[in-house]
Amino acid sequence: MVQVVSASGVWGTRACECQELQRYHRRLAAAQIPERYRHCSLDTYDTGFPGANSSLAHALMSARKFADAYPVDTAGNGLLFVGTSGLGKTHLAVGVLQRLVQERGVKGLFCDYRELLKNIQNSYNPQVNTTELELLKPIFAAEVLVLDDLGAQKPNEWVWDTVALILNTRYNDELTTIITTNYADLPAGAGFKPDKNSATPVRGEDTLGDRIGDRMRSRLAEMCVRVVMQGEDFRQSVKRARFG
Repeated sequence: MVQVVSASGVWGTRACECQELQRYHRRLAAAQIPERYRHCSLDTYDTGFPGANSSLAHALMSARKFADAYPVDTAGNGLLFVGTSGLGKTHLAVGVLQRLVQERGVKGLFCDYRELLKNIQNSYNPQVNTTELELLKPIFAAEVLVLDDLGAQKPNEWVWDTVALILNTRYNDELTTIITTNYADLPAGAGFKPDKNSATPVRGEDTLGDRIGDRMRSRLAEMCVRVVMQGEDFRQSVKRARFG
């Protein structure tokens, strides 16, 4: 601690810079951001590479505005990053989380959707000591939750019920949720295409409604600002440029 004097001449104490840094690193460790994404920040997200879609710059601007506005002007709302693989959705989600941990002191948590469901299923094994409630408790309690790759798990009634429990709990508690998904934010069945050779439509790409159900997709519209990202997988573009 260091001693300081206020504008009115009153002496007091405040944490020194080293203590603030230690607190930040503890909060960051508690957020459980995977090693692969720990370098991700809003400052390192690149929108200026050749052929970059303009939606990427818009997504970065939306992420910055959200981080600057939190928590007063976000009113418990979160972000829903929508787009195909390789556009940097997770990078932006983690970038927002890291900014809020550092500048707002939030207690955040990164959660991989598929891994969470797998761990919950494993908790039903009587030989596993961890219970479903123990796994979900930090998900429910996190001030800011990054739920990565929503919809990645093949849907069934149990998956839909679990998604509903997570999203409804956080919605009712007005907690901020930042979500990424590879699936278009469209109703179930919207991916079906007419088949000129048959009366039965041909199934196309799954939508977010197909993967989590239309009821939960509607809930997301209430709790998150949608940010649509378009373009080619820039990770593949970088590889081609590097090795071509």
